Amino acid sequence: MDVFLWGVLPYLTALILIGGLVWRYKYDQFGWTTRSTQLYESKMLRIASPMFHYALFVVLGGHLVGLFIPKRWTDAIGISQEAYHWTALTLGTIAGVATLVGIGMLIYRRRTTGPVFMATTKNDKAMYLVLVGALVLGIWATLTGDTTATGEEHNYRETVSIWFRSLFIFQPNVSAMAAATIQFKIHILVAFLLFATIPFTRLVHAFTVPVHFLFRPYMVYRSRPSSDESTRTHGRGWDKIGTPDRAKKGDDVYKP
Repeated sequence: MDVFLWGVLPYLTALILIGGLVWRYKYDQFGWTTRSTQLYESKMLRIASPMFHYALFVVLGGHLVGLFIPKRWTDAIGISQEAYHWTALTLGTIAGVATLVGIGMLIYRRRTTGPVFMATTKNDKAMYLVLVGALVLGIWATLTGDTTATGEEHNYRETVSIWFRSLFIFQPNVSAMAAATIQFKIHILVAFLLFATIPFTRLVHAFTVPVHFLFRPYMVYRSRPSSDESTRTHGRGWDKIGTPDRAKKGDDVYKP
């Protein structure tokens, strides 16, 4: 079972994630969106959404540091295990709770705002359940995962982190992950489920980098014409206008 969970399942999850993203991009680019409901309600969204996303960035940053940076590196620059542990525990707990509060507010908004709730699909409900589960289990692992069931001290950087890095060289260290506490094991299994479902939910927008926003042209908005201008004597199409009150001299401005 350990070989399957920690030696096979990670690659199956990665295969589903990558394959699902390719499939979604190829066949459902129009659906590659968060399906924003800001038009229905924005007051609570302005608080909940930034809280959730910024706190989530801190959580992800903590995961990257803890999983990718070996313990011997922090030891080499003079950061003791105690200092690292308490820093990670403090920042991780604050960021985790803030993320949980933010997602809680988003769920409350979605449930209590009629139009937003009507726009919520069964897919969304399942996604929220898995996402909240991963967050709660992550906080649980952070607070209690440093002690085994027999009362022995556990350092995830000597078990989970070693196993995680071994996946990238296709030599999964199953025994290292098997030695981790049950809190981390359950948290990782739910994380597998979350990553496997990303391509098929609104969370797919996390893989969209809005680079094109930097290069897209300006959008010009014009007010409705006054009553005397609304009487059109010309045919359909675009009429060039250049009157002083509507455009500067020499400008080429068009209106329908």
